[in-house]
Amino acid sequence: MIRHRLAALAGVLAAATTVVACGGDTGGSGGQAGPPQPGGTLRYGLSGAPTCSDPAQSGTNQTIYVARQIVDSLTDQDPKTGAITPWLAKSWEVSPDAKVFTFKLADGVTFSDGTALTADSVRDTFDAVVKLGAKAQLGSSYLTGYVGTTAVDKLTARVEFSAPNAQFLQASSTAQLGILAPSTNAKPAEARCAGDNIGSGPFTYAAYKQDTSVTLAKRAGYSWGSTVFGHQGEAYLDRIEFTVVPESGVRTGSLASGQLDAISDALPQDAPQIEAVGGRVLSTSNPGTPFGLQLNVTRGPLRDPAVRQALLPAIDRKQLVETVLGPQFKPATSSLATATPAYLDQSARLAYDPAKTKSILDQAGWAVGADGVRAKNGERLSFAVTFSQVFAGNQAILELVQQQLRQVGVELKLDLVSTAEAIARQNAKDIDAGYGNSTRADGDILRTSFGLAGRNINARGPIPEFDATLDRQLATNDPAARAQLLATAQRQVLDNGLYVPTIELSQAIGAAAHTQDLKFEASARLQFFDTWLSGH
Repeated sequence: MIRHRLAALAGVLAAATTVVACGGDTGGSGGQAGPPQPGGTLRYGLSGAPTCSDPAQSGTNQTIYVARQIVDSLTDQDPKTGAITPWLAKSWEVSPDAKVFTFKLADGVTFSDGTALTADSVRDTFDAVVKLGAKAQLGSSYLTGYVGTTAVDKLTARVEFSAPNAQFLQASSTAQLGILAPSTNAKPAEARCAGDNIGSGPFTYAAYKQDTSVTLAKRAGYSWGSTVFGHQGEAYLDRIEFTVVPESGVRTGSLASGQLDAISDALPQDAPQIEAVGGRVLSTSNPGTPFGLQLNVTRGPLRDPAVRQALLPAIDRKQLVETVLGPQFKPATSSLATATPAYLDQSARLAYDPAKTKSILDQAGWAVGADGVRAKNGERLSFAVTFSQVFAGNQAILELVQQQLRQVGVELKLDLVSTAEAIARQNAKDIDAGYGNSTRADGDILRTSFGLAGRNINARGPIPEFDATLDRQLATNDPAARAQLLATAQRQVLDNGLYVPTIELSQAIGAAAHTQDLKFEASARLQFFDTWLSGH
C-alpha cells in the first residue's frame, strides 16, 4: 500500500533539506568531454524556493546551493579527507585551550563592490551573525561563547571565545560563517534576504525573485579560490539561472528535453528518463544527523525511559529504505550519518527486533489493551510526531513507521504542518516528537541538536555525563581524542533515548550529458566554481 502510494507521489517526492550515495557519481556527466570550456549559462531547477539570499541565514539545501556561490569562507574542508584547508585564510593558529583562533588572510582579496577584505571584515561578519541570533541559527551556534574578533593588523584576525570551542575551525569553512562586505553586515536580518548581498565569491547576484528564480553572474577577476577547487582563476560559467520547479516530474522532463542543465532531488524513478538522454544522477551522502524522531522527554509516555529505549529496535529501517526510497538510500545506523567524521557504527543496537521492544515494554508495565495499544496506569502509549514535507518522502516514511510501531502496541499520530510551523513548534518545544535531520561535516552537530544550549527539542534537563562529553569535545584539539569523545556522545544520545534514527538522506542531482564537473563540497552541497558546459 505504501509503495503504491509513493508511486502516486512520484511527482512531488523531492524537496530534501538533506539527501545519499549513488554509486560514487560525484560530478560531471561521464565520457571524455575534453578540456573545460569557459562561458555559457547553466540552467538549474531547484526543488524548492531559497528561504533567504543571505548565506548567514541559509539552512535548507536549495538556499545553500544558491547563497554558497557568492561567498567565500576563511577555510574550506576537503570532501574526500575532511581536512581543513586554506581559502581566504592562508594559515591559522589555534591556542592549546581551543579558545583563540588566529587567521592570516590572503592579500588582494576584494568584495564584489570593490572594498577590500581585511581583518575588520572578519570581525564585522561574526559580530553580525551573533546579532542575527535565531535568524542565523547555525552560524550563531558555531559562535557559542564568542567574545569578539580583534584586528591584530590589516590581514590578521584573532577570534576569541569564553570557553573552548574546538569545532570552530571546521565551522569557519561553512557558508553560514562566510565573510561578507560591510554593506551587507550593516543591514538588519530581513533586508539581508533581498538578493543584494555582497561577498567575495566567484559569483554575484544579478537578479533575485523570491519564490521564483535567482540569477548569478560570474565575478570578473576572481583569483583567490579554495585549494580544494579544481582550478584557479575565474569560474568557468558566465551565469547560473536558478528556477524553482517544485514538481519532480516537471524538473526531470525539463532536464530530458533540454530546458534545464541540472536539477535538484532526482529520485530513483527519475533516473531512467535522465539516463535515456545521456545524463546521469550524481549523488553523495550527507554528513550530520540522519533523519529521526527527536523525543520530548517531558511529554506523556515519552517521560518513561523504557518507552524511549523500546522504540530503538521497533523500527525496521531496511524496510523503510526498500519500500519507500529505493537502493540509493541507507538505513540510519547511529545518531550521526556515515559520512560524518567520527561516525560510530551502532547498527547492532538499532537492529530490528520487535520481540525486544515487546519485552522492554512488558517489563516496564505497559500492557496491551483491547484496541492493541499498550497502556499503563490509565495512560495510553500514544504520541504524535510533528513534521513537514521539507523532504516530501517524510509522510510516506512516517506512515510505515506508524505501521511498524502499531505492531508492538505503540500508537504514533502523524502531525503534518508547514515547515515554518514545524520549526516554530520545535523551537517552542510544543511537540511530543519532531522529525528531521541536520547536515554538517562535524560531529559537533550533536551539541547543536541535543545540547542544553542547542535546539534541545527533547526539552531535557541536565544529563551530567552527556553534557560533560559535549563540553569536552569542544575543549579537545586533538582529532583522535575528539573522535573518541564524539563516539561516546553518539552512544549517549541513544542511551538516554533522545533520538530514534530512521534513514540517511543524500543529495541526488540530475545532470545533463553536457554538464561537466558539477561537484559536491564537504557538507554535500553543490559547488559550481569548476562546473562547465561542453559544446555550448
